[in-house]
Amino acid sequence: MSSSPDDSPRLRSVTREIDAIDDVLELADAADPIVWSRRGDILIGTGGPAATFRGSGSPGDVARWWRQVTETAEVDDAVNLPGTGMVAFGALPFDARSSSDAVLTVPRLVVGRRAGRTWLTHTSPADVPDLASSTSTTAPTEATEATEATELTAPKPKPYGPHWSATLGPGALTPDGYQDAVRAGLDAIAAGEVAKVVLARDLAGTVPAGADLRRLVRALASSYPDTWTYAIDGLIGASPETLVTVSGGTVTARVLAGTAARGADADADTAASVALATSTKDLDEHQFAVQSVLGALRPHTSALVSEEQPFMLKLPNVWHLATDVEGTLAGHASALDLVSALHPTAAVAGTPTPAAIGIIARLEPFDRGRYAGPVGWIDADGDGEWAIALRCAQFHLAASSPATVPLTAYAGAGIVAGSDPEAEMLETRVKFRPIVDALA
Repeated sequence: MSSSPDDSPRLRSVTREIDAIDDVLELADAADPIVWSRRGDILIGTGGPAATFRGSGSPGDVARWWRQVTETAEVDDAVNLPGTGMVAFGALPFDARSSSDAVLTVPRLVVGRRAGRTWLTHTSPADVPDLASSTSTTAPTEATEATEATELTAPKPKPYGPHWSATLGPGALTPDGYQDAVRAGLDAIAAGEVAKVVLARDLAGTVPAGADLRRLVRALASSYPDTWTYAIDGLIGASPETLVTVSGGTVTARVLAGTAARGADADADTAASVALATSTKDLDEHQFAVQSVLGALRPHTSALVSEEQPFMLKLPNVWHLATDVEGTLAGHASALDLVSALHPTAAVAGTPTPAAIGIIARLEPFDRGRYAGPVGWIDADGDGEWAIALRCAQFHLAASSPATVPLTAYAGAGIVAGSDPEAEMLETRVKFRPIVDALA
């Protein structure tokens, strides 16, 4: 069921705790998985959609549709953990003018694990008979097999398909072309158009038709357990950057801006960390991003605080300058309302943001699609977890041929006065590593 902002279905959702499952990811769809995972906690969606918003629109349009859905929904949640109850998974474009759809989908079945507990949520249109008591003689689906009102049964796991690897090559913006774009960005900074602009480049590739994309999700989650590993509508990645989390009235965000490659040995790694922590250029870039987030959250929060100085976030391939922000939700804004207020941040667009987006459109010879856009989930209470879609690839499932599925991977860098074009290109190469290594 696909919907527009003015076409919201009435849904019924039931959540019950179930026995532990060794590998929850095995329950996801192999060709088009829906997954949200971090540090062993995981949500997967399967069984097809109970409702979907798909189309052009801003995060605000998606938030309005979700509000309409939840106002009429019947939610029976006996578990009451983050991620239980009726949940929708979303991936939104970086720019509302993108040709890529915004998508927010409510799977018929969601299996989750958090804090040592496992649960199953079944969601269906409220105006149809309970599938468990239906007298239909059609063959049961995964959804119909799991719809007892008080006792839900998890779908059967699907064994992983064969190992595969991707073929990757230059995209629309080559490494040399990217350096030219950085120089043009520096010209715009010198002319006073912006103080910072984030420029990306792309890689194009294919995977074999029928490739089990859960293998990519598993590789990313295993190698980068502290990131948000996600798979939604063919967008698969492992993002280190929290856009916003809303849980029980508490709002948190993590700002990342300023990056250095890890050193080859302990001494080189320490030197790389110290150089980043004392880099005036990177600290200035980081402050642009922090102030962008604080300014967007203040109207929706009280007691909003952030650390005075960034800390060093260590990932397997890079160091980041990072700042955590926390506040108390004021009013009744949902996680999607805050996504709408925050996106795009200076960390992925630039400062001032409207001018930076114009420069991005002028200098990047491709549509970013959902790269650097919001990705995450929201529940019926408005709580949710949303990251920025980084370290990712978009699989173009609708453009698949009998032999291959095309994909595009992206990586970017923040350009400020003093940026060196070759160094920025090398930074994108480091940021490509998580998705490129996993694809291999």
